[in-house]
Amino acid sequence: MLQDKNNRETVEVSVASERAEAIGGVLIALFAALMAISQMVNGELEEEMMIAHNNVVSYSSWYQSKSIKESLKESELDYLAALIESGIVTDDKVPVINQKIVEVKEKIIKYEAEKTEILLGSVKVGKENWVQDIEGEMGIITGVKEWEQLTQTYDYATKRFDYALLFYQICIVLGAVCIIIYDNPKLQKGLIVLMIIFGITGTFLSVYGYLLAP
Repeated sequence: MLQDKNNRETVEVSVASERAEAIGGVLIALFAALMAISQMVNGELEEEMMIAHNNVVSYSSWYQSKSIKESLKESELDYLAALIESGIVTDDKVPVINQKIVEVKEKIIKYEAEKTEILLGSVKVGKENWVQDIEGEMGIITGVKEWEQLTQTYDYATKRFDYALLFYQICIVLGAVCIIIYDNPKLQKGLIVLMIIFGITGTFLSVYGYLLAP
C-alpha cells in the first residue's frame, strides 16, 4: 500500500517535472525569438546612430568653414575701412572701395545666415530664411543641433535594447536550468515564474526602446 502511494507520488512528480520542462522549452523558444528580433532592431538603430554621429561631425566642419569665411570677410571689411580712414585711397577711388565694402558686408550677412541654417536646420529657420542649398535643393538641411539631438535619442533607445537583451539572456539561462533540473517541480515552477518576469521585462524594454527611436 505504501509502495503504491510512493509510486503514485513518483509518477506525479515525474509528470509535473515533464510539464515544467515543456513549458520551459516553449518559453525559451519564445523569448529567444523575441531576443533575435530585438537584436536586429537594435543593430539598425545603432547604424542610424552612427550615421547621425557622423553627420554631427560633418555638419560641424561645414559650420566651421562658414565661420572661417565670415572671419576672413570681416578682416577684409576692417582693412577696406582702414584704407578710407587713413586717406591713402584717392578721392576718385573711394566710390570703388565703398562698393567693395557693400559687397563684403553682403557676404558677411550671407555667411551668417548660412551658419544659422546649418546650425539650427532649415525647418527651424523658416522658408524665408533659406539661403543654403544641398546639390541645388533648398530647405533640406538638418541642423547640427538636430543631428546632436538625434544622436542622443538613438543612444538612449539602443541602451534600452541593451538592457532588454540582458534580461532575455538571463531568461534563457533560467530556462536552461529549469530543463536540467529534474524531479523538482517546485523549483522548476519558480524558475518558470522568474523566466516570465525577466522575459516580460525584456519585452517591455524592447518596445520602449523602439518607441523612443525617431
